Amino acid sequence: MKTLFISLLLMSGAIAATAQDESPSLNKQWATDTNTVKVPESVLFDAKRNVLFVSCIGIGSPDAKDANGYIAQLSPDGKTINAKWVTGLNSPKGLGRYKNKLYVADQTELVEIDIAKAAIVKHYPIDSSRFLNDITIDAKGIVYVSDSHTKKIHQLKDGKITTIIEGLKGPNGLLATPDAFYILDAGDVCTWEKDGSVKRILNIAKGTDGIEKVKGQEFIVSCWGGEVYYVDLAKQTAKKLLDTKAEKSNTADIGYDPQKKIVFIPTFYASSVVAYQLK
Repeated sequence: MKTLFISLLLMSGAIAATAQDESPSLNKQWATDTNTVKVPESVLFDAKRNVLFVSCIGIGSPDAKDANGYIAQLSPDGKTINAKWVTGLNSPKGLGRYKNKLYVADQTELVEIDIAKAAIVKHYPIDSSRFLNDITIDAKGIVYVSDSHTKKIHQLKDGKITTIIEGLKGPNGLLATPDAFYILDAGDVCTWEKDGSVKRILNIAKGTDGIEKVKGQEFIVSCWGGEVYYVDLAKQTAKKLLDTKAEKSNTADIGYDPQKKIVFIPTFYASSVVAYQLK
């Protein structure tokens, strides 16, 4: 009996250790130097082209219309492809790609870039907008953009801008998936329901910024101040994976390579992009 008890005890310990080992974590892979990107706000991984697009606010205020903003191109291992791939933007933030077009949330307008030509081809001003922030694009090519200051979400469909959601707290991160439409709104993970309502699912922390799907109802969520969480909506849990506040390094609108499970973090005022392996 004693031998059986010891065996069971050892087995339970091994199971607990295995469960602990399987708990998600982030391991740093690389970081760009501060000369490559200036005030990076968003990273978008383009699997088709195997490139990272990085929106850089550049020198000046994050809400200034100063034409100092630009888009940089990096390789997935952090090498510079083109430090100033497209210039002449104001305060570029969220990024989204559909086919051969890259869309940028640029303060009070959506900017459309032809990727092959590396050129701005269209501007879509949004009336009464003040601080356009994140972008997501659905399977039909409809572009959605959040305005954190006016607390609205707009869409670009068939060349026309319309407002689809109002009265939020301070929306930022957006994610359109085949199953649901997710909104990060002032610390909450929400879904935009088919009846037009917004359902609040889980509160995480202040300053929710970027959201990327890992699998099922599991996500990586960044908070601008310097925190990254692994969120499981099915279990209603949020585990903190990273805290860089003491280093004065922000964690803005993240990018993600779902095949290699690499999280790309723009550090905003720390002026670098840092890559982490999700395990």
